[in-house]
Amino acid sequence: MVIFLDYQKILDQLVSGEIKEYKVEPKDAFDLQKTIRNYGKRQYITGRAERGGAIVYTATNTDE
Repeated sequence: MVIFLDYQKILDQLVSGEIKEYKVEPKDAFDLQKTIRNYGKRQYITGRAERGGAIVYTATNTDE
């Protein structure tokens, strides 16, 4: 079974503060990274790598 995630919606939720962080596993990191590159507010998204290759994304400095 393949599950398609709406990364655009996840990024919107991060920037709006609806969610505090989003953890992505190494196998999905490239797909999310493609979405971030095209995301209009990508300067507000920060990723932190964890041991094992997972990345935790958070929003920073979203005051407009």
